[in-house]
Amino acid sequence: MRGLAQVAQHADDLDRATAFYRDVLGLRHIATYRPPGLAFFELDGVRLLIEKGAPSAVLYLASDDLEADVARLRAHEVAIVQEPHLIFTDDGTFGAPGKEIRMAAFRDSEGNLLCLMT
Repeated sequence: MRGLAQVAQHADDLDRATAFYRDVLGLRHIATYRPPGLAFFELDGVRLLIEKGAPSAVLYLASDDLEADVARLRAHEVAIVQEPHLIFTDDGTFGAPGKEIRMAAFRDSEGNLLCLMT
């Protein structure tokens, strides 16, 4: 795990939320993926992820090896909330075109939801 990758916010209406963060707050819009319903913005080097139907204020951690990180969490008896799974295939916005972006979720010792993302 490499530290903070982005902060996620909930959106019932992804288009309305995208317009708000772009036009009202002035954040740089990086990309939108449909499905699954994700919009990425950038603010001072931190990515903000707007996710349709997601819980608000989720902390995302970058992972170089998702399966190894999940195995380490399990070894420490951390319950995995969401098994590693594909969320989208990169179109070149965040790295190599065609790279599969995967995610897993767990809760920290305080019950906060955290996600690992490749």
